[in-house]
Amino acid sequence: MAPFSLTGYRVALAGSNIGGMKETQEMLDYCADHGIVSDVEVVSVSRIGEAYERVLKSDVKYRFVIDMATLG
Repeated sequence: MAPFSLTGYRVALAGSNIGGMKETQEMLDYCADHGIVSDVEVVSVSRIGEAYERVLKSDVKYRFVIDMATLG
């Protein structure tokens, strides 16, 4: 699909260059130094389907994080 074919449908397309490893580490260090944290909801692997359904229903308050220790 050509990018400009989206403009007829009033669709917005955005992107971001978040940086490489160095910039990411600097951001993480800054957050640690200033007590900046994110709220997450940890879900087990067995609840991935439920989490996906909640995303589809817009019933998500925090970012989902999969607990890989529950993988088995």
